[in-house]
Parts: sequence; C-alpha cells; structure tokens
Amino acid sequence: MVSAAVPGTQPEETGSPSRIVLYLLAALLTATAAHAQQPPAPHKDGAKPQAPLTKAQSKELLDSVDEILKFVSTDTKLPITHPVKRKLVSRDEVNRYLQKKFDEDESTRRLQNSEIVLKKFGLLERDFDLRPFLIKLLTEQIAGFYDEKTKTVNLLDYVVPEEQKPVLAHELTHALQDMRVDLVKWSDLTPPGNPHTVQEDNHRLQVDESGSAREAVTEGQAMVTFLDYSMRDTGHTLADAPQVVDKLKDSLGDNSDSPVMARAPLLLQQTLMFPYIEGLGFEAALLAKGGRDAAFAGALANPPTSTFEIIHPEAYLNHAHVPQMTLPDLRPLMPQYSFYDLGVMGELDVRILTELFGGHDIAAAISPEWDGGVYYAAQRTAATPAEKQTPASVGLIYVSRWKNEDTAHSFLRIYAGQLARKYSGLARRPKDETDEDEQVYTTTEGDVLLTSKDNTVYALEGFPVAQARTLRDAIDAVQTTGPILQATTPTAELIPRLAALLNSVIPERYTSRGLNP
Repeated sequence: MVSAAVPGTQPEETGSPSRIVLYLLAALLTATAAHAQQPPAPHKDGAKPQAPLTKAQSKELLDSVDEILKFVSTDTKLPITHPVKRKLVSRDEVNRYLQKKFDEDESTRRLQNSEIVLKKFGLLERDFDLRPFLIKLLTEQIAGFYDEKTKTVNLLDYVVPEEQKPVLAHELTHALQDMRVDLVKWSDLTPPGNPHTVQEDNHRLQVDESGSAREAVTEGQAMVTFLDYSMRDTGHTLADAPQVVDKLKDSLGDNSDSPVMARAPLLLQQTLMFPYIEGLGFEAALLAKGGRDAAFAGALANPPTSTFEIIHPEAYLNHAHVPQMTLPDLRPLMPQYSFYDLGVMGELDVRILTELFGGHDIAAAISPEWDGGVYYAAQRTAATPAEKQTPASVGLIYVSRWKNEDTAHSFLRIYAGQLARKYSGLARRPKDETDEDEQVYTTTEGDVLLTSKDNTVYALEGFPVAQARTLRDAIDAVQTTGPILQATTPTAELIPRLAALLNSVIPERYTSRGLNP
C-alpha cells in the first residue's frame, strides 16, 4: 500500500481494489485538527499560485524540524536515533517528481493492470483516465512528504511555516517509524513478480491486505501526532479527547476546498481516506486500551494483517478470527488465459462497491456482514495488443462470502443490478440456467455467470458459461474457514492494491493540504 501523510496520497502495488487503490493511493489523505483553523484552499486551476517563501520563512521552517521531532518523539515514545535530513521543494519539483514516479516502467505496468481490473469490477468508469487524474490530484493535495528511501523530509517552498508545522509533525512520525522498523522493508512483505503456482497464489492472498493494514498503522499513528501537535496549546491530546476522531470523520465529507478531490470517483475518495481516518480510529482504540506503548511501538512490532482488523480494532486487540478464503490451481482449467491479477476483496472493498452500486445506507447495512472474499483475473492469450489495454481482454472471478444467506442474496441482487452499467449488449438467458440459484447473461465481453450458494456469491465474467461453472465448482470445493496467518517469508508479490499501487508511484510518505490545520 502506499505511504502517505494526510488526506493526500500514496500508492504501491495491486491487490484488492481498495488495496489496489491503497497501493495505488494508499497515501492520498489525512484529516484536519478539530480546533484548528482551516488552511487556505489549494489554488484553483488558472489561479495565481502562492509566492515562494522568503529566506527568513525558509530558515524558520527548516529549523523547526528538530523541535517538532522532539515533540513527536515524546508523544509517541519512539526514540530519535539520528538527525532527519530536510529540504525545501518547489511546486514544479513536486510535479516532476510525481511524473517521474508514474513514468517508471514497473509502476506504469502496475498502474495499468490495476486500472483495468478496477474497470472490470465497475469501480471506475471505462473512459476514466487514472494516471493524469492521480498526478493532478496528488499535486493539489500534497503538503509535504517523507521519503523513506532517502530518509529526507520534503517541505514546500510555497506554503507558509505555520501551515506546514502540523504537517511536519505528521511526516516526522514517519521518520521515527522508519528509525524503528525500516519502513522500506516493513511496509511491503512481498517481492516483485507474478505467482506461478497455487501455493504462491494462496500465499499472496495471505499477505494481500497486510500492506494496506500496515499503511493504516503508519498513517493512523501520524494522524495522532498531527492532532496532538495541533491541540498542544489546549493542554489536550487525542488520548484524553477521543471525541475528536468522530468530529474529524464528520468533517471529511466536504471537498469544497479540493476541486480535484471533489471530482474523484468514490473509489479513490474512500481508498485515499482509509489509512488516515480508519487508521486514526484504529490507533485511538489502541491508545484507549493499552496506552502509547501499545499504539506506537506495539503496533509496529505486531501489526495487523488485514483491513478487517483496522475497521474492527477489537478483532486485533482480541486476536479474533480474520476471514480467509483460498483458491485451487485455476491455471489448468483455463489454458487459453494467462494470469493477470489476484487479491483479497476485503470489507473496505465491499463497502465501496455496495455504496457505489446500492447507495450509502445499503453499504452501511451490508458491509459489516462480509465474511471473506477473493478475486482472480486472467487475460486472454489470443487478445491483440490493443485489446490487452482494455477490460474486455480480462476474465474476472469474484467470490464473496457472507455471514448469512439473506445478506448473500441481497449482495447478489446489488451486484447483478449493476451489470448493465459495465456491459453493453447485456441479455439474460434463463434457459441456460441450471437452477434458481444461477443467473446467466450474454454481454459483448463474453458470458457472465452469477451464483448464490448458501452464504457465498460467485461472479464469473468473460468466460464461456460451461468453463465458468467448472471454475466455480473447483473454487467452492476448497473453501474452508480459518484465521489469516502472518507470513514471515513471502514468496510472491502482492497485487498492488489501488492503495499499494500508489505506494510505488507516489511520494513515500506525504501529507495532504486538506489536513493542515
């Protein structure tokens, strides 16, 4: 998942859609301190940008790093083991940095794969161009970032010191985390490369959400120090004013000061906010239960493994069961396809998908009943180079398990109801359905088979219906329930979740202007 510092941005690799955006955008946001004044809105397109800092302002900002680092170390109980490098960057340098990150071959490939999978799911419109939108969004949002590779905190030479100091508290938290665990190694458990065996497939599923969960820990911790620094003159901290978290969540729906974020698809908005807001809630729960040692050093030493634990911190605190699903070896069952992507469809992904397809109230009612999910994408080997740039070349398998049959049936209705948004030429074929639990459709991109079996929903899109049934039955035969085991020696790369994908394309850890008090 991407690292970031305030509702801003941060990408990584691919994996579950939210993680695909969490690795693709994992670091795109953070929030605003409860009592602080709002920052000036980012300049609108065509408006005059802010003037560069004066020499005196630049010196004040750079000199403040050491003082704020001491505050953050006291606040987190994470020790300072060496000085932090710092430098000022211009808006043009930020833009060039983002362009360079997006132009790197591996990052571009991951971004392209993630975009096609997200469009296949219907989470992005088919004509949406993700890359330029992300560059514009990140350029608008970024308020400073910590580069964990160069061990440098980067500050903006066009934002006055008083607006950047709370951002510094956020970014310097990442510097202390880096001193503690080496964020480059700690954040990503999986080496690059596609899986080639069923063992590697299921290993990837085991660790698929670990990047997103760890991103939420690092950003949640940085949000705590961001808020504590912003409230320092009141004599309060988040530990004795936990109501700040709820107030902060309530204030985040307004994107009026961020014209690009206001236009962002729901997937990007929620995925970008997740590590900051849900991560903050997770850290607040750890603070209340175990104090600062548990919330900071403890969470870094024993991080959660899934977004389920971030959304439900009591599951992490109680070492509760985390829903897990597995896959059989699907390669022999579809020789005309090659592996494209796979990952966990976690509770966050389901919440976004159901809100997009059914509305906020339905999502709020259904998503807590999620009990596991995976997806597998394969690309037709016979597709032309041009076709391989489109979702039409990809066959999608999505398996979603729920806590009861009624919720599974409700989810199936929601999912089936949005097929017309994704596909032209949609027509149901009742005569080809073997029983009342099946729905078979024709589309311009191939057959679609939807099935509800007990508390599990199967969606297979783009495969001939007979082959889809074979794949469905093979997956159903291997399902068991059990806790996710934390892998210590990963053998395959995660599929960059949108968040994780962004991790590799965006500044290592950054803070968003929208969060600056």
